[in-house]
Amino acid sequence: MTVTTPPAMELIEGDLRGSRTTSIWRDTLGNLLRQRNAVIGGAILAFFVVVAVFADVIASYDPNAILISSERGAKKLAAPCIHALGCAAAQPEHYFGIDGNVRDVFSRVVHGTRVSLRIGFLTVGFAIVIGGLIGALAGYAGGKIDNFLMRIMDVLLAFPSLLLAIAIVTVLGSGLLNAQLAIGVVAIPVYARIMRGSVLSIRERDFVTASRALGESSYGLLGRRIIPNALTPLIVQGTLGIAAAVLDVAALSFLGLGAQPPQAEWGSMIGLARNTIFAAPHLVIFPGVALALTVLAFNLLGDGLRDALDPRLNR
Repeated sequence: MTVTTPPAMELIEGDLRGSRTTSIWRDTLGNLLRQRNAVIGGAILAFFVVVAVFADVIASYDPNAILISSERGAKKLAAPCIHALGCAAAQPEHYFGIDGNVRDVFSRVVHGTRVSLRIGFLTVGFAIVIGGLIGALAGYAGGKIDNFLMRIMDVLLAFPSLLLAIAIVTVLGSGLLNAQLAIGVVAIPVYARIMRGSVLSIRERDFVTASRALGESSYGLLGRRIIPNALTPLIVQGTLGIAAAVLDVAALSFLGLGAQPPQAEWGSMIGLARNTIFAAPHLVIFPGVALALTVLAFNLLGDGLRDALDPRLNR
């Protein structure tokens, strides 16, 4: 005898599932807003996102424009000039000064925000997708597949991450895209192991066992039951990982392996100005502060997100 569910009952169940999902998201957002770290980090990150989106409007000059031909009296390594702070009105304003190639530092820092945020999100997104799929397959399949995939991840983890990234960029060639790819590849094992651990835990839970008993296919179990419930640790680690990715790509650019001149990128700007740190410290200070604040924002947001999603702290 087959028992059919009346259409009205299906509508009620759908409404209950929808309201339950809405309630979970609302509770998570409420928990997140109660975390001071997350609020401060989110505010700093929102500021940088606005700067990145409206960089063309905020920047006073073209970030790659050499000002000698267009601005009278422009000279390299000039100190910041702000009229409100006493700089002569006859001089053009350069909020962060002028670099060694006679370019406006403020405009380059503003456009560097766009580059750095794009680097962080794309690099970590790539690592999460590839690492998450590897970890999910290894954790669900088990046996020889699990052993084979995890041993490859162990080999990658055996090398210091930055040294391995430098080796990959050396093989592929210098450039921002290759630097992003190298940092993404280095980060894959971290997300693979996190996803594998979550899948190993979730696949033994009652709702997965019940779905398997009702005839759910392996693809359905993995795609609809296990992976959606295993994403929370990846989200938290990904938020923290963006900060590390921004810092690592900046380090590669500092070494000349990442962004290439004249592209405005904070690590590259610091690397080009490192020999003038005593003669013109503003060339290092301003991109350095921007880089530090971005990393701090993602770290604070990641810490707050971890606390907000921890059920032991939100009972």
